[in-house]
Amino acid sequence: MQTLPNPKTATATAPEFDTTIHRRKTRPVRVGDVIIGGGYPVVVQSMINEDTLDIDGSVAGIRRLHEIGCEIVRVTVPSMAHAKALAEIKEKLAKTYKPVPLVADVHHNGMKIALEVAQHVDKVRINPGLYVFEKPKSDRLEYTQGEFDEIGDKIRETLKPLVLSLKEQNKAMRIGVNHGSLAERMLFSYGDTPQGMVESALEFLKICESLDFRNLVISMKASRVPVMLAAYRLMVKRMDELGMDYPLHLGVTEAGDGEYGRIKSTAGIATLLADGIGDTIRVSLTEAPEKEIPVCYSILQALGMRKTMVEYVACPSCGRTLFNLEDVLHKVREATKHLTGLDIAVMGCIVNGPGEMADADYGYVGKQAGYIALYRGRDEIKRVPEDQGVEELINLIKADGRWVEP
Repeated sequence: MQTLPNPKTATATAPEFDTTIHRRKTRPVRVGDVIIGGGYPVVVQSMINEDTLDIDGSVAGIRRLHEIGCEIVRVTVPSMAHAKALAEIKEKLAKTYKPVPLVADVHHNGMKIALEVAQHVDKVRINPGLYVFEKPKSDRLEYTQGEFDEIGDKIRETLKPLVLSLKEQNKAMRIGVNHGSLAERMLFSYGDTPQGMVESALEFLKICESLDFRNLVISMKASRVPVMLAAYRLMVKRMDELGMDYPLHLGVTEAGDGEYGRIKSTAGIATLLADGIGDTIRVSLTEAPEKEIPVCYSILQALGMRKTMVEYVACPSCGRTLFNLEDVLHKVREATKHLTGLDIAVMGCIVNGPGEMADADYGYVGKQAGYIALYRGRDEIKRVPEDQGVEELINLIKADGRWVEP
């Protein structure tokens, strides 16, 4: 007769019930004073939308992002003038605020631009599909091996000076592949597929490794979540086969705005993080860049990878609820949202309350009409009239020395 597992110990002993996220081991890559990979916390990134030629506007935009928790900020450098402007931006940041880890985006035959901007930023992002731009031929039917290799040689020739510059300065590079901008020969060889994305990245990775440069971060972004997931998973598989351990930058590109943009980004980013894949993230919204940062932290907090805000546990309400749960949760949140590192539960009744909120630091539970019970962990501390509930919850947190003024 088969012995049934003990439910009290099964979750602690059976690997299939392991609730810990085991992150893929990656090499540490330094970007300014931040380290991506190597077991360090997942890094939050965003990108300013100011014109880089606007020195004051760019400095202000970078500072706004950094002050709310963005750890690495990206800027675009479409011309040599933009690249040179970054020298002034970096200098002004240091004088008026503090140094901020900066990444420069380089596109379209950008070797000269990349070499200039590499002097002023901590990481250069290149897009393999655009770095050596191939003008498509409308009548092309195939790529010969000779044509394929000729372009590969040109890529190496144009990439080598940048790699050597970054290597000498101990700076980093992101090889950022986008599904929507694969090079023509990759499309001919592999189609518009995750495999094409992976092979595009590997071509650049191998050039960097041949020059003994490994301060590399990889991204495989797509605007469709299933494509993005497949590309990152295949990239991990191929890197594992090749003995590579580069950290990954996660993102769903062009996710849009509003609720759907947030859901779409979360679906892609959180799915991979839960599998242990990913070392830095950017949520790409068609909104002010500052709106991206709370989404990043919410994803990380929901997965237990960062603790940057209060975690609220609240039941969905039902006929047993003894007070206006939505209204009370709003009041509790408004009173405590500035705190960090706490779990606070707001439960409508005694049926599920104490059990469902067992892991919370503090609980607010409806037990009888007009009164609520306040809990510290599993222990009921006091019952108070409902109209005093939020005030007494604050007093309890203060009594424990865990309150800070807003």
